Amino acid sequence: MKMSFILLGMNPTKPKAKGKLAGCTVFITGASRGIGKAIALKAAKDGANIVIAAKTAQAHPKLAGTIYTAAEEIKAAGGKALPCVVDVRDEQQISSAVEKAVEKFGGIDILVNNASAISLTNTLETPTKKVDLMMNINTRGTYLTSKACIPYLKKSKIAHILNLSPPLNLNPLWFKQHCAYTIAKYGMSMCVLGMAEEFKGEIAVNALWPKTAIYTAAMDMLGGSGIESQCRKVDIMADAAYCIFKKPKSFTGNFIIDENILKEEGIKNFDVYAVTPGHPLLPDFFLDEQPVTVTKEPATHGALPELKEKEAQPPPKPRSGAVEGTFRIVKDSLSDDIVKATQAIYQFELSGEDGGTWFLDLKSKGGNVGHGEPSDRADVVMSMSTDDFVKMFSGKLKPTIAFMSGRLKIKGNMALAIKLEKLMNQMNARL
Repeated sequence: MKMSFILLGMNPTKPKAKGKLAGCTVFITGASRGIGKAIALKAAKDGANIVIAAKTAQAHPKLAGTIYTAAEEIKAAGGKALPCVVDVRDEQQISSAVEKAVEKFGGIDILVNNASAISLTNTLETPTKKVDLMMNINTRGTYLTSKACIPYLKKSKIAHILNLSPPLNLNPLWFKQHCAYTIAKYGMSMCVLGMAEEFKGEIAVNALWPKTAIYTAAMDMLGGSGIESQCRKVDIMADAAYCIFKKPKSFTGNFIIDENILKEEGIKNFDVYAVTPGHPLLPDFFLDEQPVTVTKEPATHGALPELKEKEAQPPPKPRSGAVEGTFRIVKDSLSDDIVKATQAIYQFELSGEDGGTWFLDLKSKGGNVGHGEPSDRADVVMSMSTDDFVKMFSGKLKPTIAFMSGRLKIKGNMALAIKLEKLMNQMNARL
């Protein structure tokens, strides 16, 4: 879970530091780890005071970091720290933490709403409790934390609210596979639209979103082992946030992409942010740089962009070629354990010899492969040439490279697409 960050008023007892955020106080929900902590440490290096408002007071068995270990890191970086146990679903806990921050440090300069919960599941597969979790943390938590801080932000000379949320993009692709999550994240972005206008001239209100996947504990859980090589470090988001904090109050109502603002600052070498420099990177959600065909259809759906679905083609008769041979080996490699670990149906639209529609069913007992469409709706549809398909399953072409170069097009659940890449790696030796 992510959370947020608040820079509070000047501390008259703190010696003057050199950084631009010196003497400011930072209130961070979720700063015990990940992007929130990275932003906290960046501000701490300037001599800022950090209020760590997060849930983790005791060590988690799988996730490193608590509000207290984060406080020690912040002090070591040159800042002051006030750890507070805060669940942003609880209005009283938010108010209490804000009051403690103001009492200790004197005001609020910057609020970063970074608290977030994620479940990349479709409508029928998203339990009500997860819907409530995402709505209450992402949208409602952002709104309530902003509301609690605004009276103090209005008194600040810096006065920034920064929501870690995406540009509002009405491409149906981003709603189709994880509607509840999209609504919850877009709620944070809509707070930017509304509050930027409501408090224009008093508080700068903006959103920040990564161009590529960022390696955090959440990404580790979504993508599994090995996903880090396709991600950037949290440092890029911290540096981008710092750039925004330097802007005047008139810089408001913007939806900022991390790489873009850093390029404006003169940054040219982004390899320094890569976990594995030179390795292809996964694009993040909600940005239409994904290789998916999007067109605007006239009239029937108003002004909303609509995905152009591939027209059904009569599948050619399967031949005993490389594709069929690959699927035969894949089928022999399947097991109940693989099916249990994957729980997805993949459909392949292949062009070229042995092409047409093929499927890999990893939901049915024991798994299944075949020519034609699967009996149940596919979770992921992949389009590519037959040559690239064979190379991909044999380990001669990395799926990420195929995806980033446009040779592989993906529709559907990206998390499940990543799971297939892991499965391919297990099968490469046999293929």
